[in-house]
Amino acid sequence: MPYRLLSVLFAISLTASAQSLSVKQLMSFLQSSIQIKQTDREVAGFLAKAKMTERLDDRTIEELQGLGIGPKTLAALHALRDQSAGLGAAAALPPEPIVVPKPPPSSEEQAAIIDDVREYALNYSKTLPDYICTQVTRRYAAPVPGGRYGGRAGSDPSWQLQDTLTIRLSYFEQKEDYKLVLVNNTVTQQDYRKVGGTSSSGDFGTMMRQIFERASETHFEWDHWGKLRGRPAFVFGYRVAQARSQWHVTYNGELDIVPGYRGLIYVDEQTHQVLRITLQAVDMPASFPVHQAETKLDYDYQTLGDQMFLLPLSGEVRMASGDVLSRNTNEFHLYHKYSSESAIKFDTDTPAPLPEDQTKEQPRK
Repeated sequence: MPYRLLSVLFAISLTASAQSLSVKQLMSFLQSSIQIKQTDREVAGFLAKAKMTERLDDRTIEELQGLGIGPKTLAALHALRDQSAGLGAAAALPPEPIVVPKPPPSSEEQAAIIDDVREYALNYSKTLPDYICTQVTRRYAAPVPGGRYGGRAGSDPSWQLQDTLTIRLSYFEQKEDYKLVLVNNTVTQQDYRKVGGTSSSGDFGTMMRQIFERASETHFEWDHWGKLRGRPAFVFGYRVAQARSQWHVTYNGELDIVPGYRGLIYVDEQTHQVLRITLQAVDMPASFPVHQAETKLDYDYQTLGDQMFLLPLSGEVRMASGDVLSRNTNEFHLYHKYSSESAIKFDTDTPAPLPEDQTKEQPRK
């Protein structure tokens, strides 16, 4: 709205004064007149009273035609061209700066980075202290776009929140334990493993370790320069063949397959630690009820005691089965060092979702 208001004021001020115009001012006037939907007659009437301070050439008129001007306006421009033939040429606009893409690291540097990340990933769980935190899982469902109830094919899914789970997650002696505390802000004694629907566990180190284990024979390749939460990152694509995969996709707690998968690894440029992992199943069997499965996990720096650790910040799991899509968002809050006296106070005020800038990739300058 402010931009539109400025355009209106600009067009009105020019129309009122019928002042002399430079080529740049002429172009701005025509752009504004189109935005505020002035008629072809009104624009041509103004131009008939205007004078050019610079020569208007045919090439510029061709560019102005691309704005969608009318025939009367075009005739007025031709008249201005003839009137301004004896004037000096318009000042050349400064050239657009040439942005030279930053080259990727050399193949030797990439190999060294992957080796550093592998050592970090394989030892990640061993370096963590015992702790507890709050996990908030919001579970959504939507009909498949293009299906019977999903709207137009290619459109965004119409996600509907199904429930919100608040979980006490403890990490003790390199093992995770999930205790469901609240369902839709109501206290529950229900077992997390029996809650039904789409769920996930083992997020803290399993995925990272399986990708970097030598036995997985993961193929890595450079993808792009990235930036997450203000931290510059190397971003590598990777792929694990089905024969080497350890990632399980389970349906209704009964059917289980181990598909191949691929994704991206975001690596902190300074520390060579993992900031994000994405994972997508490939070559899912046509007979399996789930035909799409993917996940994403973001890590961020957290202070426990007097030390800084890279711990899960948020995650997302998406699956497609039949005509239904499911989506879980997982967020991790209130990290504390674990002890026999550790406790987290749970009430009915579930933490709000993380702001978008905490999980959105930022432009790399």
